[in-house]
Amino acid sequence: MAPRYPRNMIGYGAAPPQADWPGGARIAVQFVLNYEEGGENNILHGDAASEAFLSDIAGAAQWPGQRHWNMESIYEYGARAGFWRLHRLFTGMGVPLTIYGVATALARSPEQVKAMKDAGWEIASHGLKWVEHKDMGEREERDAIAEAVRLHTEVVGERPLGWYTGRCSENTVRLVAEEGGFAYVSDTYDDDLPYWLEIGEHDQLIIPYTLEANDMRFAVSPGWVTGEDFYQYLKDAFDTLYAEGAESPKMMSVGLHCRLIGRPGKIAGLRRFLDYIAGFEGVWTPRRIDIARHWAETHPPQRFERPSRMSQDRFVELYGGIFEHSPWIAERAYKLELGPAHDTAAGLHNALCRAFRSASDDARLEVLNAHPDLAGKLAAAKRLTADSTAEQASAGLDALTDAERETFTRLNDAYTSKHGFPFIIAVRDHDKAGILAAFERRVGNDRETEFAEACRQVERIAELRLKELLA
Repeated sequence: MAPRYPRNMIGYGAAPPQADWPGGARIAVQFVLNYEEGGENNILHGDAASEAFLSDIAGAAQWPGQRHWNMESIYEYGARAGFWRLHRLFTGMGVPLTIYGVATALARSPEQVKAMKDAGWEIASHGLKWVEHKDMGEREERDAIAEAVRLHTEVVGERPLGWYTGRCSENTVRLVAEEGGFAYVSDTYDDDLPYWLEIGEHDQLIIPYTLEANDMRFAVSPGWVTGEDFYQYLKDAFDTLYAEGAESPKMMSVGLHCRLIGRPGKIAGLRRFLDYIAGFEGVWTPRRIDIARHWAETHPPQRFERPSRMSQDRFVELYGGIFEHSPWIAERAYKLELGPAHDTAAGLHNALCRAFRSASDDARLEVLNAHPDLAGKLAAAKRLTADSTAEQASAGLDALTDAERETFTRLNDAYTSKHGFPFIIAVRDHDKAGILAAFERRVGNDRETEFAEACRQVERIAELRLKELLA
């Protein structure tokens, strides 16, 4: 297999789908509350050291083999006070939450779990423990995912339908998808809309999360200092997405933590933001599972044959004729570092053009000479390729008067005699009169100029052909 690049750098590209949010909403604003208190690193939990992540202790470090009393008490504040302050705020505003619940933390907080369920909030899985997955082997991580689902189901009364690890490994998304029971996974930060990810034979819905519209930045640098900082950032993000939503509705995620935003001086900014968005029409505030169900119904997965995943034989079979009678270009393009960005017409065109441009002048001249004369003898004998036949017909070159045919014959002979290759033009970009005008203008150019122009036209013809194959 030729080298392949797994990262997807194109996504929806310049034309994202219409979200079609319920009620014609211009934006879906989704609030996540991470419940990690009681699931963090702690020697009481069998871990090697204390927690050091996402607290109000600046520059905290793990204490190997010791309990960190101050760190523990900060996490305990989130469960004892912060959670309930947030519970009062969101139930009072009538805005539902998605809980990212660490299974062991949920098991240690039965009253909070009951309050979540009574409020109708979604309780998604945040893993078994609030620890790093990056150094786990596949089997260890797979077992941890399975145990998270088992314990979550036991504690909550139903299995989680959403998953977010946060401290994930390069294997996490694939392993969670392979578990098979999740309506969505959120361990990405790469889009403003949900999308489908093909993992083997399984189509996994991804609902991207956020690390920037997130109160975690109260605990990292650069970050928030006051509740007003948080409010202003959320407001600016909302205003931008709401304006875009007039034509292309988007999703906005807001990430929260009980021990951070649950503090009195910080929550004021969140309350201000909730009051702000309540003044707008066309704002949907769903749980993540509601987004997942809407997307699955409105935008179900659609698989297609991806160029970057084809065998070489299949790749050349489909694209070997994009450059006229020159399958070697497709063979060379196949050996490039292709990836998801090349599964579009523009991406594949770029790969084929790279193979063409890097070839010798003699090889490119062979490509030029593989093209037929416009309205020439091959056309008259109906010996053109199907693509060339359709292209010439699109400009009316299959229905010339005797005088027009004589003009084309004269120009063809003069051009080929002077430059050593046929006149090439992307006929779909022109009408018959425009083609004749370009013919008469270009026949007088020097060979170097025309060689470069003919190569550009060959690339344009290839682009138009690919657009018909790959929308």
